Amino acid sequence: MSGLLALLDDVAAIAKVAASSVDDIAAAAAKAGTKAAGVVIDDAAVTPKYVHGFSADRELPIIWRISLGSLKNKLIILLPGLLALDHFAPWAITPLLMLGGAYLCFEGAEKLVHMFAPHADHEVEKDFDTKDPAHLEEEKVAGAIKTDFILSAEIMTIALATIESPSFWMQAITLAVVGAFITVAVYGAVALIVKMDDVGLHMAATGRTGAGRALGRGLVLAMPKLMAFLSTVGTAAMLWVGGNIVIHGLEVTHLWAWPYETIHHIAEAVANAVPVAKGFVEWLVTAALDGVFGLILGVILIPVATRIIGPIWSSLTGSKAAAH
Repeated sequence: MSGLLALLDDVAAIAKVAASSVDDIAAAAAKAGTKAAGVVIDDAAVTPKYVHGFSADRELPIIWRISLGSLKNKLIILLPGLLALDHFAPWAITPLLMLGGAYLCFEGAEKLVHMFAPHADHEVEKDFDTKDPAHLEEEKVAGAIKTDFILSAEIMTIALATIESPSFWMQAITLAVVGAFITVAVYGAVALIVKMDDVGLHMAATGRTGAGRALGRGLVLAMPKLMAFLSTVGTAAMLWVGGNIVIHGLEVTHLWAWPYETIHHIAEAVANAVPVAKGFVEWLVTAALDGVFGLILGVILIPVATRIIGPIWSSLTGSKAAAH
């Protein structure tokens, strides 16, 4: 009997430890997710543009495919890769993130070139050729998953740096929780955004009250403008996040601290000149200047990517894609 009681006491102690571990993981995941919130918002702003222009019946399947690719990016590729790098080669994380940031700058700049000078670069135009719908969908999904990979790498790296635990498994489980939660939150929100016009159409057609039908018509009229706005925000976010990653990496690696220090001093000076909301003003100025840097870098990278890296990669892989 005493042996049974001792066993039950041990089981209770194990249960308490397990419950404590779950609480620790939840707390660490919440803290890590909060730290990565800025990049998460960018991710949510970038994604809707990838379903813009498709028929309504293809929107949710495309988002589903992108979300599955995002989960694969975070849980199968980035999670073990970042943990291994953090353990064996922590010095390599920043340069890899800088490469990803440069890619975001290139993507954002390419879209602006297409928007404002649609015939300025033949290779850019080839990237935006719609071709047949099936091929266009495959390209959009592949492009979204590649962009998600860069943003997910930033999210997971920020989360890893936030986790204060010496335990490898605690880090791994917390990163998995953060990755899964953020993916569900981002792509759930994106799905709601892109289907809101269908909801509005249904309300306008079947609403029982005049106010309900008017709200439905308002949603239908507003959603194209919202989608265009989110597409613009998504492009700006690419430049902002990409520029910020590269600038921060240059400063951390001591390769070129001038951009980071200059932007920091300008943002501080502007914030100090404003009597209210100094923190927000400093962030806004920093983000704007990071975006300008990202745009300049992206414009420089367009000919490098489309005329040098793209053809070399195509010759090595046998792909006909020029840059992507």
